[in-house]
Amino acid sequence: MKKRNITLILMLFILPIVSRAQENVLEELENIAVIDQKIMMPMRDGIRLATDIYRPKTDEKVPIIFSRTPYNFNSWGDGKQKTRTAKRALEAVKRGYAYVVQNERGRYFSEGEWDILGVPLTDGYDAFSWMKNQTWSNGKIGTVGCSSTAEWQMAVAALDHPSHAAMVPQGYGAGVGRVGSINEQGNWYRGGVEQMLFFSWLYGVEHDKFKPRIPAGATQEDLIRISRFYDLAPENPPIDMSEALKHLPIRDILKNINGKHEIFDKMIRRKPNDEAWFQGGIYHDDMEIGVPSFWFTSWYDVSITPNLALFNHVRNNSKDAAIRDNQYLVIAPTLHCAYTRASKNTIVGERNIGDARLNYDEQIYDWLDLWLKGVKNDFKKKTPRVQYYTMGSNKWQSSETWPPESAVLTSYYLTSNGKANESLRDGRLSTSKANSDQADGFTYDPMKPVPSYGGNVCCTGNAIKGGAFDQQEMETRDDVLVYTTDVLEEGIEVSGFIESTLYVSSDAKDTDFTIKIIDVYPDGRAYNLDETIQRARYREGYDQEVFMENDKVYKVDLTPMSTSNYFKKGHRIRIEISSSNFPRFARNLNTGGNNYDEKEGFVAHNKVHHSAIYNSQIRLPIISNKREDKK
Repeated sequence: MKKRNITLILMLFILPIVSRAQENVLEELENIAVIDQKIMMPMRDGIRLATDIYRPKTDEKVPIIFSRTPYNFNSWGDGKQKTRTAKRALEAVKRGYAYVVQNERGRYFSEGEWDILGVPLTDGYDAFSWMKNQTWSNGKIGTVGCSSTAEWQMAVAALDHPSHAAMVPQGYGAGVGRVGSINEQGNWYRGGVEQMLFFSWLYGVEHDKFKPRIPAGATQEDLIRISRFYDLAPENPPIDMSEALKHLPIRDILKNINGKHEIFDKMIRRKPNDEAWFQGGIYHDDMEIGVPSFWFTSWYDVSITPNLALFNHVRNNSKDAAIRDNQYLVIAPTLHCAYTRASKNTIVGERNIGDARLNYDEQIYDWLDLWLKGVKNDFKKKTPRVQYYTMGSNKWQSSETWPPESAVLTSYYLTSNGKANESLRDGRLSTSKANSDQADGFTYDPMKPVPSYGGNVCCTGNAIKGGAFDQQEMETRDDVLVYTTDVLEEGIEVSGFIESTLYVSSDAKDTDFTIKIIDVYPDGRAYNLDETIQRARYREGYDQEVFMENDKVYKVDLTPMSTSNYFKKGHRIRIEISSSNFPRFARNLNTGGNNYDEKEGFVAHNKVHHSAIYNSQIRLPIISNKREDKK
């Protein structure tokens, strides 16, 4: 069938059905809710933020579910986002909550200038104060949202507004700056390497400074009427992002595709420890969170390790014992913000991981009822501290801590006969240290990087498909080292943080080292679980750059990976090591320069050493009481 015929069918049949469904939601909402749209909520500096309120038709005071977002939530017209807003509002109102959704400053009808992760923290605080003072409010506010509607919650929670009674951050990594040794600065970096997701995301969402502006003095009636005609929603031309991200220098990627790039221009120059990261809206570990929190994360999200590290940080370090005791966590086996897409046969990428469904809505509303309504329910009695899904055994499990207390870090050492990157593939992972001095070398040409294939990603357009994919073809490359255990004689559950230490050398002043953890099936399929990277110049910390000397051996500790996976009997555990994973991460051009403003690269000859002295290794959190597979 021709493409235009398919389009015609969509227009004639499917789109009207969607429109009718949305109309039904809005009609039901109008029957049970007081709807107050395009309220311009004032901030302390005079800027007003566009806000829609949906609240039950009752004389009783009600608690508030608050969502602040950079995205379009206009409920008029067609579109998934608009239907989603109406459905969320309908569900909240049915359960006795007011649902308040607001655009960040500078977005759509909100006044002011937008800056990713840079809008004033006081906007959240001022919004809480305004809402609690409404005659229909009971003074209790819960913040809920995923990704961009979650990333602001943690830093605002640190302001300790008395009405911020609970929060439910989901897929919140873009709001995590520094937690201990992890320094991602809102997903911009990992291991000192730019994560290219924001290169793509900013192209699609950044509003132009010349966008239409609503005249001062417009009434609420005016704004409601205008919003039905003008979404103020930009839509850049479609771009082949898989090609766009190849452009050098990387500072010109958005400029090269005619995207708005003022914010990008500013961020691409920031180093991992730039003081500007600590002046915006992201959370850092010197900020005290005093809010009961129900955290939602997922194994194939872009920042699973920082997310889990933040949960542990709040749970272990809050000054208030009651706050420490009221932190709960869910780890789903899905992509970014895809919790509810789990099905009876959940497939993430290419791998079927079984029935990964969970009663998310029920748990979230029980949580909110407890803190916003004061309902004496049994949430804390029936809800495990940590609910995590173990792939491979394909089941939900629970623990009081993360990692589970029974997890024992077990070292697996890299060994080979010096041919871990050749067709012989003699790279091995063993619990015994190497008994001879060896080094596996490979050539890293930044103009021919290892392509990203699957992985823990989001927001990269068509450049990368996230999830688990068979890595066998990637492993045939000469610039990928492969180390594999013997066939497992019994199943092993690995649940927790996976640490890795490499002893490396190079003839370049600076280069990167990547690592993946992989489950190898008996038929050879090799499914990726997590991945990380480290820029060598930041191996001693992000407040200094220390370059390499030719062929000198250096110790590099990579940011931990995270997973919960059951390696069945007959499977093998594998890691891949290289110097690129592109465009998941920006390429290191190996020059020792700024990298972001360079076009020409240096071909690096890199080595990974393993011996009694240079004991390169990974440390797997093995659950000691879960060697149960008999198949």
